[in-house]
Amino acid sequence: MGALLSGSALCALGGSFAWADEAFVTNQESDDVSVVDLETTKVVATIAVGGKPAGVSVAPDGKRVYVTSPDGKYVSILDAAGRSLLKKIDVAGGPVGVIVSPDSARVYVADWYNARVLVLDAARMEIVSEVKVGASPAGMAITPDGKTLYVCDRDDDQLSVIDTTNLTRTATVKVGSHPFVVVFSPDGKYLLTANVMSDDLSLVDVASLKEVKRIPTGSTPYGIAFAAGKGFVTAQHADQLTVFDVATYTPTGSIDTPTFPESIATSADGRKVWVTSWGDDLLVSFDAETGKEVDEVAVGKSPRGDGNFIRHTSHAD
Repeated sequence: MGALLSGSALCALGGSFAWADEAFVTNQESDDVSVVDLETTKVVATIAVGGKPAGVSVAPDGKRVYVTSPDGKYVSILDAAGRSLLKKIDVAGGPVGVIVSPDSARVYVADWYNARVLVLDAARMEIVSEVKVGASPAGMAITPDGKTLYVCDRDDDQLSVIDTTNLTRTATVKVGSHPFVVVFSPDGKYLLTANVMSDDLSLVDVASLKEVKRIPTGSTPYGIAFAAGKGFVTAQHADQLTVFDVATYTPTGSIDTPTFPESIATSADGRKVWVTSWGDDLLVSFDAETGKEVDEVAVGKSPRGDGNFIRHTSHAD
């Protein structure tokens, strides 16, 4: 499948090319991925993947992007610089969440229907193992050393803890109702889960693996990001972001958004948060300090972008 290229944001440095910060947004109803140049706020490529794409993860080295298609029962591997499809991997299940190890060597895929996490070898581009977890696994987080993986078992109201060296589940942690996304706090001391049915976040102490606090949010919290000393949570059914203070983990206010905000990610400079609007087919940015909307970019139909959807300029091709 050929790449759709733009002349913008391409520069040569010693024979190496680097793109401006880009968002890879999965569009569920148009069955494709919009590649958005975040400097020019233009869609510079559209990559067809099919299968109602949902999850996405840009590899830390910036070379590949992994996309899950739950309806198609496969994972698509994209060449990030070439903006093209490299391979589709059938998984015979319902791939939803996806995350790449810090060294970009492994990809972990949450299989919603079969209560397992699949392990994909990036070099071989094939599934090499699996780990059983709880019901309806979705979002995941991984430690900076890549040794521990945390998985949201949505329908069991818990996190599964996986030792990635031995590929075994070592613990579970009870959280709020139906956790869908999990992220680390900026200082790495806590995990936060977005609990879509109890309208709150669970704050989990990493050292003790105990829930220590609940943070109330707007209706149906879905994505979490941090910027300017604040936390931002997409509240899908409230059409807003819940804002909380990272020092105290208490809510401080809300920001109105376009309809049905889904995923959220922080810009490389930390000045903006980017949000996908499933209801209005938009990728939208907000100033992290003021909370004011800055940019609106029309993307494909029903954008999700569940996961790490931003590729930063520190990656050279």
